[in-house]
Amino acid sequence: MAEQKKKPEQRQIKIEIDNEVADGTYANLSMIASNNSEFIFDFARFLPGNTRGKVVSRVVLHPVQAKAFLRSLNEAVDRFEASFGAITPEPAHKDLGFSMDMPDENFGKA
Repeated sequence: MAEQKKKPEQRQIKIEIDNEVADGTYANLSMIASNNSEFIFDFARFLPGNTRGKVVSRVVLHPVQAKAFLRSLNEAVDRFEASFGAITPEPAHKDLGFSMDMPDENFGKA
C-alpha cells in the first residue's frame, strides 16, 4: 500500500489594524531608496505653494517583499485601469512644485 502524502495544515493568520492606521494617511509624493538588504519607501505630503514637504510614513521592506509588493501593485493598477481607464499624469497637476515629467511609456511600469 503506497503511503499517502499528508497535505500541510493550513494556518489562518489574523491581521489586526489599529484605528489610527485604518484611517490612512494622505501622501501625494513617494520616494524609494535601497541598499543591499532593504528597500525604504517614504511617502510624503507636499502642498501647493509650500517650499517644503513632509514624510508622513516610511515603510521598510526586505527585497523579496518589495518584489511581491511591486507585483501586487502592478496587478492592482491593471485592475483599476481595466475598470476606470488609463492612469496618466494630468497637465493640471504638473505645477505642484516638483517635477512629474516622465515619458508616458514608462509611467506605471516596473
